[in-house]
Amino acid sequence: MEKWEAERLLNQKMNDTRTYPKRRTAARAKKYNLTMEPADDYIVLDFETTGLRAGDDKIIQIGAVKYIGHQQQDTMYLLINPERPISSTITRITGIRNGDVQDAPVIEEIAPQLIDFIGDLPIVAHNAPFDMGFLYALEHITPVPPYQVIDTVRLARKFITETPNHKLTTLSAYLELEHNAHDALGDCLVTASIYQFCIGRM
Repeated sequence: MEKWEAERLLNQKMNDTRTYPKRRTAARAKKYNLTMEPADDYIVLDFETTGLRAGDDKIIQIGAVKYIGHQQQDTMYLLINPERPISSTITRITGIRNGDVQDAPVIEEIAPQLIDFIGDLPIVAHNAPFDMGFLYALEHITPVPPYQVIDTVRLARKFITETPNHKLTTLSAYLELEHNAHDALGDCLVTASIYQFCIGRM
């Protein structure tokens, strides 16, 4: 895989205006409600995946962090065996290799635990349609309820106007945050900080 191909995929993954096939977007858009209303208790969610297509590509890492009163209370952070090879491009982006996931649980084992972990809390995510697409792709394994979802891209566009774009890496640099980028937990922690910064400007 050439370097430019990895960069293209990375740029597409981090693009703030992702698009998805209409058949999938239309089916899943009804399952969650995007909101700008702030919440004090929430789950910050991030997935690393084998590609960009929810339902076709697979989750390889889950990061979910529970905040109560904006304080970190609990964390779900683990690798998932996608039961397919991880490309060199994805390894270059995430650092996750095939050998890292060969003994990891498969998503069928973990999906019900993830839904239980989220409970009835709202979800905070950066570029939420990407992560929510993969979350609702798990409906063939376990029921996935409707959620209130706060997209920090939308918040940042409104409340952080000083940056040239609203990619996670750009915002983390602007806020001078330590950021383990393209790691599900690292991205969750930065997303939480961006969310808290934005609601502090409301």
